[in-house]
Amino acid sequence: MEEDTDFRIRFSSLCFITDHVGFCGTIKSSPSDFIVIEIDEQGELVNKESDKLVYEVSKVLPEPNTLAKKAKLDLQILSFEETSNQEVSTLAGSSSDDHNFVPCSEKEDTVKDRTYKGEEENVDVLGSLLDEKTNELLNQFACDIKEKWDSKTELIGPSPEFSLGRILDKNQRATLHSAIRQKFPFLITVGKNSEIVVRPNLEYKELCHLVSEEEAFDFFKYLDAKKENSKFTFKPDMNKEHRKAVHHFVNKKFGNLVETKSFPELNDSADNPNVVITVRFRVKAHKHCKRSLLESQGRKDIYTAFTLRKENLEMFEAVGFLAVKLGVIASDFSYAGLKDKKAITYQAMVVRKVTPERLKNIEKEVEKKRMNVFNIRSVEDSLRLGQLKGNHFDIVIRNLKNQINDSANLRERILEAIENVKNKGFVNYYGPQRFGMGRKVHTDQIGLALLKSETVKAVKLFFTPEDLDDPVNRAKKYFLQTEDAKGTLSLMPEFKVRERALLESLHRFGVTEEGCIQAWFSFPHSLRIFYVHAYSSKIWNEAVSYRLATYGSRVVEGDLVCLDEDVDNEQLPSSKVHLVTEEEESANTYAIHQVVLPVLGYNIQYPKNKVGQWYQEVLSRDGLQTCKFKIPTLKLNVPGCYRKILKHPCNLSYQLMEDHGIDVKKEGSHIDEATLSLLISFDLDASCYATVCLREIMKHDF
Repeated sequence: MEEDTDFRIRFSSLCFITDHVGFCGTIKSSPSDFIVIEIDEQGELVNKESDKLVYEVSKVLPEPNTLAKKAKLDLQILSFEETSNQEVSTLAGSSSDDHNFVPCSEKEDTVKDRTYKGEEENVDVLGSLLDEKTNELLNQFACDIKEKWDSKTELIGPSPEFSLGRILDKNQRATLHSAIRQKFPFLITVGKNSEIVVRPNLEYKELCHLVSEEEAFDFFKYLDAKKENSKFTFKPDMNKEHRKAVHHFVNKKFGNLVETKSFPELNDSADNPNVVITVRFRVKAHKHCKRSLLESQGRKDIYTAFTLRKENLEMFEAVGFLAVKLGVIASDFSYAGLKDKKAITYQAMVVRKVTPERLKNIEKEVEKKRMNVFNIRSVEDSLRLGQLKGNHFDIVIRNLKNQINDSANLRERILEAIENVKNKGFVNYYGPQRFGMGRKVHTDQIGLALLKSETVKAVKLFFTPEDLDDPVNRAKKYFLQTEDAKGTLSLMPEFKVRERALLESLHRFGVTEEGCIQAWFSFPHSLRIFYVHAYSSKIWNEAVSYRLATYGSRVVEGDLVCLDEDVDNEQLPSSKVHLVTEEEESANTYAIHQVVLPVLGYNIQYPKNKVGQWYQEVLSRDGLQTCKFKIPTLKLNVPGCYRKILKHPCNLSYQLMEDHGIDVKKEGSHIDEATLSLLISFDLDASCYATVCLREIMKHDF
């Protein structure tokens, strides 16, 4: 594969809107030199501590509605339901969490305490719904089964069973079924014409051959509770073959209900981390599970909002780490925008299926990865891309000096440049981070392959290595040479979450066209569409540069202009876009800051001048002349949008400093210009790039 040009060369060909000389300097010398703080829709910085308290779980989950007619039964069902809403305990971690089994006579009380003890009182559902004799016989039946299993005595003949008799009330039957299986997970219940029959759970016994009885006990309790958004974790296990047997058992017996996945225990000090098997309900299957009447009332997804602070960390890597720690998947996270890697960034996020308390429990572990989560609270819904007002930037530019062959006063050059962009604005290009920092392959090339439904090519582009000898690039090189996904997985470092997700799918489905389609679904929708947007962004950048080089700052016939000054970047509806007429050009009706250009998609119109012709030529060049910008196989639809070609920084302030912290403005004395640094702060609208604004100010490509 031929080496692609460096991203700096790409940007050096894009024109400017201002005509000052500019200056040189270094940005992002360290992450603390580039601080990005999201501004929410209310205009507030998201790094400010919120006054809102973390909601209690009882406020997150809706109170169950009382449906049964009898007051006594209502209380019993409510008590049981409150218990089942508690977090299911897992067995991963310290031994203090393990449950030690005791002889059968003592076990009844132990199980009862673990299952039904509430905060105020312990209500025995079975004792309330069954008469004393039936309850005693049920307990004796359970003890007999356990004693025979514990003594390794095989049950001869037909499976023993115990009848509770006919229970006419449907609500009582539902409650009894669940209560028995929760108290005695080694038993199952079967309904026969209003009669409830209790039998040994042979699958429980089979699982006990693979895992400890404590784990089997809690696993079947978890399975029966069918608690939405919950997970169950088996004890850590270093034996790969044994883990495979557990995976096989769970998927064979309950694969239509749950899914299993292995995760390494994230311990920075461990060279060979243990691996745990986590079980969670399949979303589609769980929606169709038979629930109790109370459970089905008013239940909805849990959403927890928080502010994420990360340092020198790619956003998708941060999300992948959080997903592993919380036992969810990357697509359960939503956010308003992407943030730089080499920076300290603050952004709002929402995670689905996780309570505020659960997120707070991992705060300490998150800090080890140069992240912090705070402002944790319950919300009603997820975030969507673009759901923010903008971003605030605090940037330090170091090693300031004049452009080559420029002998003017440096401070005057800096002042001139900043004031010029403050007044005239900057060309609203998509920043280089939109396309990745690789030299051989950029994200837009992957996006083009996806738009052309070349999924195998897209995978190989994704795994194209750089000319670096490190574990990641060695693994990528091995994959391209062998297409051995399993072998590449063993080489790919654990922290490369996206690469490993793709490889796991390729190992499962194969490196074929169909297999690669399935593999791309290992990425959340936001990441799949990100690559396609990268291609659209590259074309938009080139279109703007061509437009300004061709027509300059004049608004000409066939241009597209925005009729609503208050519409945010890329949120412009087609009804607010107007095609400039010949008369309007002659009358100078519109100004250059109103001009917009389309970002590629199926629901946009093109300019009716040389720029529109340019778009068609580029689409033809890239093999997209018939592209509908819809990719059904990847469930991607790209409607397109409009983007203003110029933007202005807001609330701009700056200060010239010596590296030792002396304020140059105030000192006013002669200094060594090589020691100058510029601290500059400003706000930008959503989807605008600080590096692009700095490029216009400095006339310097980064």
